[in-house]
Amino acid sequence: MSNRVFQSVIHQMRDVVDRTIGIIDESGAVIACSDLTRIGEVRNVNTASVFSASSFVAFDGCLYQSFGTHMRPDNAVFVEGDDAAAQNYIGVLSVALSSIKQFYDEKYDRSNFVKNIILDNILPGDIYLKARELHFNNDSTRVVFLIRLLDKADVSVYDGIQSLFPDKTKDFVINISESDIALVKEVKSDIDGKALASLARSVADSLSSEFYAHALIGIGTPVVGVKDLAKSFKEAQVALEVGKVFDTERNIVSYDHLGIARLIYQLPTTLCEMFLKEIFKVGSIETLDQETLFTIQRFFENNLNVSETSRKLFVHRNTLVYRLEKIKKLTGLDLREFDDAIVFKVALMVKKYLDANPVKY
Repeated sequence: MSNRVFQSVIHQMRDVVDRTIGIIDESGAVIACSDLTRIGEVRNVNTASVFSASSFVAFDGCLYQSFGTHMRPDNAVFVEGDDAAAQNYIGVLSVALSSIKQFYDEKYDRSNFVKNIILDNILPGDIYLKARELHFNNDSTRVVFLIRLLDKADVSVYDGIQSLFPDKTKDFVINISESDIALVKEVKSDIDGKALASLARSVADSLSSEFYAHALIGIGTPVVGVKDLAKSFKEAQVALEVGKVFDTERNIVSYDHLGIARLIYQLPTTLCEMFLKEIFKVGSIETLDQETLFTIQRFFENNLNVSETSRKLFVHRNTLVYRLEKIKKLTGLDLREFDDAIVFKVALMVKKYLDANPVKY
């Protein structure tokens, strides 16, 4: 537990207790005290006796009592004096500090526990043991949101995300890197993709409006139990990377909605290159200019409808037909045929994937 937290508690109790109070560590050094000048000094006390006793111990005009939830406490509180009032003070202080320490340690350890799980820094066999030790609910449904900040990261952004999810026993906000923050959110078991996207959108909007921070958010799939949190986290990572390649206009990307892009992302690059060589004539895909590619994109968006596409492009129907014939001559694929259109669509995505050369996890 942080000494700063101990000092904050002692400072608040200073006006209530009309004598010097403080906390020592295992070496007898004062780590928090109502008299700030004494912080850092080493008390003349038999620490072995203090930390092994079940009740308070008197030394040199002060009472000492160890506190904590572990079998071997690593801190003790002291109160000046050894009278009845001092005994009452030491009893109340040890109970209060013990409860505060337990709450703080559980909160801190739980966050570290979750971080170790999603980063694969804990053995699978240790997960359930640690979960029981921390009273971690293993039956809840949780999902990982990976928030990637596009601007310079700031502590206030991290604090801002935490303020959006104040229940620290259910939701965990974890720093992954300078730009990445993971939100492990407990959700209802029947939650759908729309609700998850809406939640991600509210986070992105809050960051933008309150902290002027722009972010991309990847959403993993909901999982039951703590062991599969690593899976949800990796899915959120993949969602961001795949979205960066295939869907650059969206800042909220869900793993469940990646579609065929997810399949292409998982293919070896050598297999992708082989596919392009088999589908197209040598160099034919590179001969397509930006105007032609834009025409193809609009043709796909309008479900291969020639009339509707020509209307949206503000060109004559015959002009569009001429362009499609030109594409057929260059590539051997007639985009007006459904099977050829599918092959061409996949091929363009594969080419985009190879050009992007994304980093895989």
